[in-house]
Amino acid sequence: MTQQGVRWTADQVLALAPDVASRKAGSKLGTAGPWSEAGSGDEGTVWGQCEGSGSRPYQTVVDLAEATGPAYKCSCPSRKFPCKHALGLLLLWAAGEGAVPPGSPPDWAGQWIAGRRRRSAGEADRQAGGPAPGAGAADPEAARRRAERRAERITAGATELEQRLADLLRGGLAAAEQSGYGLWEETAARMVDAQAPGLAARVRELGTIASSGPGWPVRLLEECALLHLLVQGWLRRDRLPPELAATVRSRVGLPAAADGPAVRDRWLVLAQYDTADAKLTTRRIWLHGAESGRTALLLSYGAGGRAPELALPVGRAVDAEVAAFPGGGQPRVALGAQLAPPAPTRIRPHGVTTAQAAARYGEALRDDPWLESVPATLRDVVPVPDGDSWQLADAGADAALPLTPTARSRPGLWRLVALSGGAPVTVFGECGHRGFTPLTVWTRDEERMVTLC
Repeated sequence: MTQQGVRWTADQVLALAPDVASRKAGSKLGTAGPWSEAGSGDEGTVWGQCEGSGSRPYQTVVDLAEATGPAYKCSCPSRKFPCKHALGLLLLWAAGEGAVPPGSPPDWAGQWIAGRRRRSAGEADRQAGGPAPGAGAADPEAARRRAERRAERITAGATELEQRLADLLRGGLAAAEQSGYGLWEETAARMVDAQAPGLAARVRELGTIASSGPGWPVRLLEECALLHLLVQGWLRRDRLPPELAATVRSRVGLPAAADGPAVRDRWLVLAQYDTADAKLTTRRIWLHGAESGRTALLLSYGAGGRAPELALPVGRAVDAEVAAFPGGGQPRVALGAQLAPPAPTRIRPHGVTTAQAAARYGEALRDDPWLESVPATLRDVVPVPDGDSWQLADAGADAALPLTPTARSRPGLWRLVALSGGAPVTVFGECGHRGFTPLTVWTRDEERMVTLC
């Protein structure tokens, strides 16, 4: 919208939704009926008032030119970003100028827009000029002592966890089914006390396996082996190659800074989706660099039921800098300066066969044995049923990847099947030991990207 001759598509708007419920609710508000005083500015803003359950309409404004991605403001009480009113307003705008004509913002929208622009300009000045005046340097000796104390606590927790795993295997896996989830929750709490949130998360997963259906003993043994490997990696981290040691620290839960060199590129936003538990919502945004050919992952978090604020439109390209986090084979990056707003693009990642995607995952496990999946773009594949399941089969070849249970339960599977119609398509997703999870598909002429998550 900023360079704004080109409007977003409905798919790109809905890709910003924090969850399925918001997507459905926003779609219902994407018509002119509930809106009044809707308008758009040539600097990349949209505003409007939406009828709600109260006597006063909700005031909604969106800034699509915001340097860190779209920004939203709504007077509704929702804790989701964007809320259903912001999604509905963007869907209304995406349909054409008739419902959201160009104009000047009303005072309530103009004040918020002006405030956002002032803060953005101030942040840019601070980045250009270095640390803010008066900001003292951290005491490196104090930081070193804190790191040593935390490492000692993690070591104590890892040693205790290793003993509990040994007790489980010595007594037999049937004991896990009898003891239930309580034993593992207590162990996870001990790992939290040891300041090892990564170990705590993996322990909690162990507690759910015994009730996960047929075949659970095999899955439990596999997860125990991976957890044992991680514990041993931590206890022997000083003997590991630097990159593998960094991976172990990350998996245990130690924070790390994105200290890789800044890489500027035009990054195609391949996919965006959220996963949530009781305490945290995690947003995964996959990017593909036009020049570097690299596929990178942005992670953003929202605590206390709030959706993460970072959101980028799927199918658009962002001219930006990213910096890599440490660790062997680490796809995660931190988003740096955005040098232009998201724009239409013809960037397409180079596709591989299903066998090549599986081989890439196998190679990545050498650098990170705890890796669940790797990004992969499959070219010329056809979704075909496989008994009660589905798979993506190479066109004209006797090879295929099964879809994960997560993929089979999503409505996006049927969208993928419909877009294919039995003909080969190009699909981006995540390839791992459970199979392939499709996230984005290109229509057969590759003119349009369609999100599946």
